[in-house]
Amino acid sequence: MGRSGETREEAGLTHRQRQALQTRRLIAEAATRLFLERGYAATTIDAIAGEAGVAVSTVYAVFKNKRAVLREIRMAWHQQTRAREINEEAAEQQDPERRLEMVAHANRRQWELGAKLVAIYQGAAAADREAAAELEEALRGRRAALDRVVKGMEAALRPGMSVDRAAAILRALCRAEVYRELVEESGWSPDEYEAWLGEALEGQLLSPNADS
Repeated sequence: MGRSGETREEAGLTHRQRQALQTRRLIAEAATRLFLERGYAATTIDAIAGEAGVAVSTVYAVFKNKRAVLREIRMAWHQQTRAREINEEAAEQQDPERRLEMVAHANRRQWELGAKLVAIYQGAAAADREAAAELEEALRGRRAALDRVVKGMEAALRPGMSVDRAAAILRALCRAEVYRELVEESGWSPDEYEAWLGEALEGQLLSPNADS
């Protein structure tokens, strides 16, 4: 945060550029609220403009179409959570327990800040073929990132467990639906979810005799 509440992203920008960035955020935040309330398919560009307090022409000038607004929301979410970076760092750790602790933390951050966004994207995918393709691409990237965490852990896995099976278990336990069930439906705190996930991953994947 810089002078007068200036964010790192705004540092070095001209006043006009800062205004454009703020308008972009305003539109994305308004769209997020409407997508959650009404669903992606039922939300129009006119409605987004009204919620954001800007002209319809402004939304089109900034984003061109509704799918681009959705993409902006997803990219802002990734930047805020840093889940991708944390998972990449986890894959570089030599200690398998530390790897899984970092994955649990990355998932906590990702779902705490955006579990509902997954539902938005799933709804969008049902109504928009290109949104569906973007969702599938994002899911492939996430699966690949989690698979990389397991690679190199063969010696630490439970007896008889293959890397493929370990990766499948990891992906299953890290799903957004698990977070929503425990935190949103069952009243767990995000801290409790993170601690449980770390312990569950270690218990399911690691040999009791694995070196820490």
